[in-house]
Amino acid sequence: MTPTQSPAAELPRWRTDDLYSGLTDPRFAADLAELRGQVQALETLFDSVGVQKGGAVATPHTLEQVLGGLNDLSLRLTTVRAFISAFVTTDSRDAEAQRAQGDLTTLTLPLGPLRSRLTAWLGGQDVEALLAESEVARAHEHLIRRAVVYAQHQMSPDEEDLAARLRPSGAGGWSKLHGNVTSILKGDFRGQKLPVTALRALATDPDASVRQDAYHAEIAVWKDAEVVLAAALNGVKGEEGTLAARRGFADAVAPSLLTHGIDRETLDAMQAAVVRSFPDFRRYFAAKARGMGKPQLDWWDLFAPAGRSETEWTYNAGKDFVETQFRAFSSKLGDFAARAFEGDWIDAGPRDGKRGGAFCMGWQGADSRILMNHDPSLDSVSTLAHELGHGYHNMVKADRTPLQRETPMTLAETASIFCETIIQNAALEQATGAERLYVLETQLLGHAQVVVDIHSRFLFERAVFEKRAERDLTPQEFSDLMVWAQRETYGDALATPHPYMWAVKPHYYSLSFYNYPYTFGLLFGLGLYAQYVQAREKGQEADFQARYDELLAGTGQADARTLAAGFGIDLHAPEFWEGSLNVIRGQIEAYEEAVSSN
Repeated sequence: MTPTQSPAAELPRWRTDDLYSGLTDPRFAADLAELRGQVQALETLFDSVGVQKGGAVATPHTLEQVLGGLNDLSLRLTTVRAFISAFVTTDSRDAEAQRAQGDLTTLTLPLGPLRSRLTAWLGGQDVEALLAESEVARAHEHLIRRAVVYAQHQMSPDEEDLAARLRPSGAGGWSKLHGNVTSILKGDFRGQKLPVTALRALATDPDASVRQDAYHAEIAVWKDAEVVLAAALNGVKGEEGTLAARRGFADAVAPSLLTHGIDRETLDAMQAAVVRSFPDFRRYFAAKARGMGKPQLDWWDLFAPAGRSETEWTYNAGKDFVETQFRAFSSKLGDFAARAFEGDWIDAGPRDGKRGGAFCMGWQGADSRILMNHDPSLDSVSTLAHELGHGYHNMVKADRTPLQRETPMTLAETASIFCETIIQNAALEQATGAERLYVLETQLLGHAQVVVDIHSRFLFERAVFEKRAERDLTPQEFSDLMVWAQRETYGDALATPHPYMWAVKPHYYSLSFYNYPYTFGLLFGLGLYAQYVQAREKGQEADFQARYDELLAGTGQADARTLAAGFGIDLHAPEFWEGSLNVIRGQIEAYEEAVSSN
């Protein structure tokens, strides 16, 4: 979006009144009160049943009570939390929404300690005997077996209780500060005051001088806010690192492996393949620089458009394209997209006070809500498809219990990447000449972010944890580490780095190592899509679609390696990761040819 474009007021905003008329709706207040009562009742139940480390032996009846109570509470909590988030994320200045979020945080404080107690309790059970005796246990087997592993890394019950209760005012508070501060930051751009999200959006402007000026304006914004944001990052990583060490993990990466549902061998195999692909991605960067008449790219060139699109990617045009291509994959996916559009699930346009980026959140039943910041590009249409993929995943899981739906990030990206691939491949099939270069650029730009840039974020975060164990880091030290990590991954492809990406990305301030799961999701999704193409060529689409939906429905009931094995995929094998990266290598070759011919 350029400064001269009109605001996106005409773009759709998500519907919220299907839940409550507003934050002052008496029904909303009643549900908050009911939720508070459910939390208190669950605490009482845990005490009476003896849900704690070394507590009573679980019986089929007590397990059904405990897991049933958690599931019932989670259903109401998901809806109430999503409703509040719908206001907080679209207007950071909404005082009523901020108050409601504070109320919700306070009343749900006991849930962290209760989950710690549940983990300790389940971890001390005779799991095989429990599974043999209890249907509820068998339905939640994955949860129970994970609890056994987590229990091995728990502190004392009192320490776990304290850590969970301090989280909202510790790392959670620092994360909230980062979100609130960055949502209202503005910078000077050619005589205008623009939100930092608008400055970042100018990275896609065709005018190099606009991109360069926007980059420098953005850097100045982060520079002004660096003291506050560095304090937030030190707070988050200090708490996470301390807890990881106290829980007996080998390093800061280890707890993320449990959280993200993969083992160290899978991460090592994937990242080794990623590092081997860097020379190929640097060929892409070099080709892009040649197309721009430059020896190297500067950071403000990374997102510059290449080629030319004859397609006008308005929101409505993109919406229609997505539904059409989804329907070409399956009527179920197409019908889902139509329902999302007709039901006003999407808050599409950027505006002041609205969170940047995009996400999908569960809403009610099989419904979701999607936030994005649309601009007229294929990349934005791909984002729409990506988030709808998350929504489709939510729908397929809807008949599972909330505890059965808990999906690690690695697998949570499967449907989104798959849907994004559907859209981009369809656009490429229809494209020729400069339009083909444009589509290839869109694909490779996204892949480079998820493979190259994500690895720089992993290297940065790992280094931060190591250094933060000794002391707080200064803003300059964070920036120096960020530049080092970018040099490690981009190599000599970049003449100018972005020293403040540590301030830009909210991921650093929330979930630990909120980065490599995206790489996993991309490469796993590409591998599944390749199997879909083979199935389609053999006339076996229906069989693939059924197994694909079954995989999505089961992402909270098995680990990644088990689910992948159902498709004949070995996540420890370098060949699988190389196969997915070879798809991208083929796109790089096509891109080089397209640059030469344009």
